[in-house]
Amino acid sequence: MSKPTYVTSLLNRKARHEFHILDTLEAGIVLKGTEVKSIRLGKAGLNESYAMIHRGEVFLENMQITPYEHGTIENHEPKRSRKLLLHRKEILKLQQKVADSGLTLIPLKLYFNQKGIAKIELALAKGKKLHDKREAIKQRDTERELRRFI
Repeated sequence: MSKPTYVTSLLNRKARHEFHILDTLEAGIVLKGTEVKSIRLGKAGLNESYAMIHRGEVFLENMQITPYEHGTIENHEPKRSRKLLLHRKEILKLQQKVADSGLTLIPLKLYFNQKGIAKIELALAKGKKLHDKREAIKQRDTERELRRFI
């Protein structure tokens, strides 16, 4: 039997296309044991997920973690709310920025640090307009063409 391959990080590729990233911060995430096992196997996705502040706590919503194959009846729900671990001062700053400026909290990356603890990189972001997305695509294409010629 072959050994399973473990994933060290998951990226939200659509986030940088859909949003202007203004600020980033690292947060811990509260997970169940079967969720950690599924994430290590790469069976999770950050697309369409976002964070929200509710009663002074930050929660990650709509993150997909496929149930662990060898789990029992104690297995987790795929899209449940997951609490994020931040200091009180950080939460208050985020709450103020989100309320005043109309910004959004989105996850950019989920990874395991050197100690094996799951961390999530959150971004304070503002949504891009359609013309901004088109401009970014044009710029990327011209850079690609320049690299081909060089």
